[in-house]
Amino acid sequence: MPCGEDWLSHPLGIVQGFFAQNGVNPDWEKKVIEYFKEKLKENNAPKWVPSLNEVPLHYLKPNSFVKFRCMIQDMFDPEFYMAVYETVNRNTKARVLHFGKYRDVAECGPQQEVDLNSPRTTTLERQTFYCVPVPGESTWVKEAYINANQARVSPSTSYTPSRHKRSYEDDEDMDLQPNKQKDQHAGSRHTGSVGGLQWCGEPKRFETEASTGQQLNSLNLSSPFDLNFPLPGEKGPACLVKVYEDWDCFKVNDVLELYGILSVDPVLSILNNDERDSSSLLDPMECTDTAEEQRVHSPPASLVPRIHVVLAQKLQHINPLLPACLNKEESKTFVSSFMSELSPVRAELLGFLTHALLGDSLAAEYLILHLISTVYTRRDVLPLGKFTVNLSGCPRNSTFTEHLYRIIQHLVPASFRLQMTIENMNHLKFIPHKDYTANRLVSGLLQLPSNTSLVIDETLLEQGQLDAPGVHNVTALSNLITWQKVDYDFSYHQMEFPCNINVFITSEGRSLLPADCQIHLQPQLIPPNMEEYMNSLLSAVLPSVLNKFRIYLTLLRFLDYSISDEITKAVEDDFVEMRKNDPQSITADDLHQLLIVARFLSLSAGQTTLSRERWLRAKQLESLRRTRLQQQKCVNGNEL
Repeated sequence: MPCGEDWLSHPLGIVQGFFAQNGVNPDWEKKVIEYFKEKLKENNAPKWVPSLNEVPLHYLKPNSFVKFRCMIQDMFDPEFYMAVYETVNRNTKARVLHFGKYRDVAECGPQQEVDLNSPRTTTLERQTFYCVPVPGESTWVKEAYINANQARVSPSTSYTPSRHKRSYEDDEDMDLQPNKQKDQHAGSRHTGSVGGLQWCGEPKRFETEASTGQQLNSLNLSSPFDLNFPLPGEKGPACLVKVYEDWDCFKVNDVLELYGILSVDPVLSILNNDERDSSSLLDPMECTDTAEEQRVHSPPASLVPRIHVVLAQKLQHINPLLPACLNKEESKTFVSSFMSELSPVRAELLGFLTHALLGDSLAAEYLILHLISTVYTRRDVLPLGKFTVNLSGCPRNSTFTEHLYRIIQHLVPASFRLQMTIENMNHLKFIPHKDYTANRLVSGLLQLPSNTSLVIDETLLEQGQLDAPGVHNVTALSNLITWQKVDYDFSYHQMEFPCNINVFITSEGRSLLPADCQIHLQPQLIPPNMEEYMNSLLSAVLPSVLNKFRIYLTLLRFLDYSISDEITKAVEDDFVEMRKNDPQSITADDLHQLLIVARFLSLSAGQTTLSRERWLRAKQLESLRRTRLQQQKCVNGNEL
């Protein structure tokens, strides 16, 4: 059995060892998974695995063991592949059994060919996910993962794309295979495709397919491949992820950490292009995939690499400063240690946000509650725990909202600022829709993973006319805020996708969008230079303190919370008393709001049950907020 670092550089050799020992007995597959699980439990082992998020593709060796932190953007139809196949030596007639799992290309030795009629051939099913880097992931998150990783790689000598001086985010061309690689592979391979695996042998047909691929390449250059990122300006690789076990556990928009075998064989691109070309010669009734569908589902491996998943886990969060799974026993020490120093962290964070909000400590209190809020359950269609805050009173024609968003970016793992202009509302695509020609889900701005902070800047809104797409986009935002769901457009029907997005709205007057809570900003100071003020605020915070803020805001989302029977009775009595004094002063909706504020106020102090003290503090905060709104209404003479 291979040993040492072979599991990182030659994982297929490890798989081959288990397959050779066990033959067609399916136990070999479980042993492979267990082997890699145990390897990753070794001291700091995950840090030594190269990550596609950080390492340019041309630095990674084909068929090496890699990891990828990503969101499932789309799920393609399951595909069949040859799990076990047999090759025959044309001279000696000797037969050899091979495994097809974790492979796109079926390997054949010299003078060997695949026996497609062998009774020992096994065909199984695997699922393909189209995965993209986590949308809106903050720079500090990326940097922390890079610093934690100890994998050191240099450009691969066995795979050297012609664009080797540029990383994947710069790749907009469609070079399928450099001449050097064609020569390298042409001497040893004959290519074809059966049962989800490509296969290879002698060179003659390969040259024919290469020329066909180059012709199609010139066609592709006129329509660059769209990597289908939900947010504009995103960088990083998109990957076709092949999943072999438990794919039913995953769904669109889940964030995953994958460990698997990287497949970037240039043969894939040429074969796929050859299939597109030959498909036009087939009977149209027999050709089920359109050319556009083949282009989207089988893009060049140099642009969209494949990962054959050995291990996958759904991530609770993407904050690298916390343990990946907070429910595990080994994470409890970390949690209890941090909770013991929570009080000073909260006090420092409140001070920091008060400065960011120009001296308004009440607004800072509500911003903390907003940043730790999360949908903790759904009652029928009602999402409980959402806490959309509208910060009104933001100065117009100022960079305040832009710099406030920068502060939020430095605190949360993933975020996006939507500049709510008439042009953006009319022209941006918010809602993902199904493209039936290409058989894929085309992404939109609102295809975001759970716990993303969406900051909507209404201060940029000017007079103008919303057209039909603009009205649909406003409706989509309203539905997201009210119901925490996005209705994806499948042409003939809409499909509901529940979400958990923290929406924070900055506006001059009251927002056009619904909000759970409106707090009017009362600046205590107006800096002459906003950029200089915000930059000095950020630079004044020690990195270690900033990291504590980041842990605090992520960790508190996952704490359990309850209200004792005694406090429930006290709250009910309090509500009855308030109604008795002034029936108009408080409604059932106001009570619900008070309970939400009390919930997150308790959690912000590290308390997992509601106390009488926190209930009174919640009432006080709400009273101050309402009084401020009332005063502003009197000043302006209109409703804010």
